[in-house]
Amino acid sequence: MIPGATAASFLLVVILGAMSPGPDFVVVTRSSLTGGRRAGIAAGAGISLGVFAWVVAIAFGVAAVLTASAVAFSVVKLVGAGYLVFLGVKAWLAVRRGDYRDLGETTNAEPLQAGAAFRQGLFTNLLNPKVAVYFLALLPQFLPAGGATLQTLELAAIATGGTILWFAALALVVGALKRFFGSGRVRRGLDAVLGSVLVALGVKVAAETA
Repeated sequence: MIPGATAASFLLVVILGAMSPGPDFVVVTRSSLTGGRRAGIAAGAGISLGVFAWVVAIAFGVAAVLTASAVAFSVVKLVGAGYLVFLGVKAWLAVRRGDYRDLGETTNAEPLQAGAAFRQGLFTNLLNPKVAVYFLALLPQFLPAGGATLQTLELAAIATGGTILWFAALALVVGALKRFFGSGRVRRGLDAVLGSVLVALGVKVAAETA
């Protein structure tokens, strides 16, 4: 078992890492804006499942193979970058259509469903090999010497819990500001900004080296 103090320290580091601005942050924020708190929390749950999958992959050596292979790393990186650009272009298209209304008014626009938000969060995380690099560097600092696979899985559960905790809180905060975000003009402006950020992140990811 992982000692309690070690587990608490690891949880804190994971939450601080999740709080840093990046694709996951933008996806949860936009999901909360377009689908409400439920969609935002679902996106966070998808990201958390991605984190769990990456740590499990590390436990079984899969992530080490990925990061050791320049070709495999580049393929996953470029697919992930393309997916971020795709999400950004979707936001731009929503701005172009201009189908925004103040909340409470009738609109033909369908809100983002929780299932779709979950998939966006999951794919955004799974298609980011930098997550594997991050946890490959982080886990050895919290595993005892000769740490077993079971202890790595314990840390995976902690990382998953910490990630969903932060992103659920983010979704709830955005939801609490519902009155401000209820303006169609505000939501259109945010879609333009967040879409641009997603495209920029996609280009940045594609240009980065391992």
